[in-house]
Amino acid sequence: MKATVYITEEVEKFIQNHGAEYFPNECCGFLYGKEGDKREITLAKRVDNSKEGDQRRRFEISPKDYMDAERFAILNDLDLLGIYHSHPNHPAIASEHDLAKAMPFFSYLIISVNEGIPGDLKSWKLENDERKFTEEHVEVKYLIEK
Repeated sequence: MKATVYITEEVEKFIQNHGAEYFPNECCGFLYGKEGDKREITLAKRVDNSKEGDQRRRFEISPKDYMDAERFAILNDLDLLGIYHSHPNHPAIASEHDLAKAMPFFSYLIISVNEGIPGDLKSWKLENDERKFTEEHVEVKYLIEK
């Protein structure tokens, strides 16, 4: 059975918009929320893709941006739960490059963006600290107006 990561509708829309806006390049950002009996992502924050050269197939996050993300989490009483990025004109399936750069604990949300239109959103996590990804089920929590 797949683990589940819960995201808010706002996080889903934020990632979709960022991916569409940054197309044809890969966008990227951090995911924040709370880890308790379930993983709930309530905030996404974009960062610059610092990859030198072709950003259509790769993204990179600077060490300073990682440090800033950790500081932001501490100052806002949040857990840094993962990273999101886009796959322009490619499925939302983690690549070998994604796997090589992955860290334990993080959820890696990937959005497929085809010709500028956001598509599938999938999440991946390292399996028991091994160099293998397993897919997490993504459940979007929609706000219901009263």
